[in-house]
Amino acid sequence: MSQLHIVFDNPVIPTNTGNAIRTAAITGATLHLIEPLGFNFDDKHLKRAGLDYHDLADLQIHKDFQSCMDALPGARVFAFTTHTTKWFTDVEYRDGDVLLFGTEPTGLPKEHLKHPRITEQVRIPMMPARRSMNLSNAASTAVFEAWRQLGFEGAV
Repeated sequence: MSQLHIVFDNPVIPTNTGNAIRTAAITGATLHLIEPLGFNFDDKHLKRAGLDYHDLADLQIHKDFQSCMDALPGARVFAFTTHTTKWFTDVEYRDGDVLLFGTEPTGLPKEHLKHPRITEQVRIPMMPARRSMNLSNAASTAVFEAWRQLGFEGAV
């Protein structure tokens, strides 16, 4: 089974994280959340969005950005941002790659985009004059493209 990693840096909307838990469970990806989180795990919206997939997902929580990077040594890290021109579909994904997403209101901080572990900044194409895609939809779009390139390893 392939092992992709989805990372949410400081997520604040519980339903987005719940949806990402479900996406991680059905794709076999590991979901990493970087604190601080804008919700707690008792949140009813988080539970509803994740349905009964919480026990099927590999979820890891990290105290800060560097702790998360340290937990993924040697992995390539693709930072998703609207501040670049390279499309995420132009990447040849490999087993173990990290798909990094910023917080819902502001995206990734500039210091994270400049971090030495960032392999490349990529974007999901969209129509002009649009701010951004919903976080859980962006993560789902990205992980399915990476998994597709890996031959949907482990899928039925």
